[in-house]
Amino acid sequence: MAAVVLQGITKRFPGTAGVTAIDGLDLEIKDGEFFALLGPSGCGKTTLLRTIAGLEAPTAGTIEIGGRDVTQLPPGRRDVAMVFQDYALYPHMTVEDNIAYPLKIKRVAKDKRRRLAAETGDSLQLAGTMERRPGQLSGGQQQRVALARAVAYRPNVFLFDEPLSNLDARLRLEARGFLKRLQRELGITTVYVTHDQSEALALADRMAVMEAGRIRQLGTPVEVFHRPANLFVASFIGSTPMNLLPARVEGRALAIGPARLPLPEGTAPHVHDGNEVVLGARPEYTALHPAEAKAAPAGGIAGRVAILEHLGTAYLVSVEAEVEGGDGVTVQATVPEGEAPAIGARVVATPDPARALLYRRGDGELVGAGAVTGAEAGAGTASAG
Repeated sequence: MAAVVLQGITKRFPGTAGVTAIDGLDLEIKDGEFFALLGPSGCGKTTLLRTIAGLEAPTAGTIEIGGRDVTQLPPGRRDVAMVFQDYALYPHMTVEDNIAYPLKIKRVAKDKRRRLAAETGDSLQLAGTMERRPGQLSGGQQQRVALARAVAYRPNVFLFDEPLSNLDARLRLEARGFLKRLQRELGITTVYVTHDQSEALALADRMAVMEAGRIRQLGTPVEVFHRPANLFVASFIGSTPMNLLPARVEGRALAIGPARLPLPEGTAPHVHDGNEVVLGARPEYTALHPAEAKAAPAGGIAGRVAILEHLGTAYLVSVEAEVEGGDGVTVQATVPEGEAPAIGARVVATPDPARALLYRRGDGELVGAGAVTGAEAGAGTASAG
């Protein structure tokens, strides 16, 4: 096991475009930690993983693994094992030979590597497939063979490059739970690259959200989900998109068209009358009431139901808000199955001020980033910065 420390890592690819894939990045991954690198395609996460592995040389900066500077070392001397998106199995080899091959490269004795391959394959439920070739296996079995090859090597660090992306939805869920259990049992430092935020939130002890070669937020899944540090992270994280509503501060309220909403908890000391801001409210924390109902709160955002999306146990309701000047604003809320309003119904959407967030319109950063609301403290959420 080993910590991974990156200092000032920059990676520029040569050519007329002069693409900078990683831009002066500093990061410390703790010993035994399951760490996720999350971001959209092209953000630099896979390049960063390949740089840790030694498959890419950094333009600048240093890489330490287990307190040892490995920046100039080839991949085989870094004591890491990488699992690729396409598994990279040798089609002409049996499962046993695929698992044992890295041990052969290390010049481990034949009897010992066969024993380690058998033990590892058995632990990953591959005992009945050891004489088969990859083409005779299902996608889930191929994924386990790739994992077994990495586990049998007994590295200091696992590097996973979107290893579940080729599996169907059900297998992906099963493999996700299996991966988390395996990593906890082995206690090996793991760096996991994915564009799927549900994977990162479910698997990671900590995660970094990347954009354009930089880390936009670093924290636990709970911190990143409940307090996105900026508008980029807020728009990227969440199975249902966060409502991001342009607003203006008026006294101790937010003006969104004709609606006046209370300021989110903890933000009043950090804003002033007339500030242009963005209100962030997750659909899960936005209440919906019929506009004519006695229970409808004053100061919500009134509008008409435009779209209903069935999510299984709930509905995602899209409301076209009634805003002065005709500028369209859509607010989304989730409601339990059986409580969805009819299309065209007039409703009032009210974000929970204890869970809502506020962002500066100019730079997109979170207002009152050091504050933690009562609701978040109760959920065990720490400050995002």
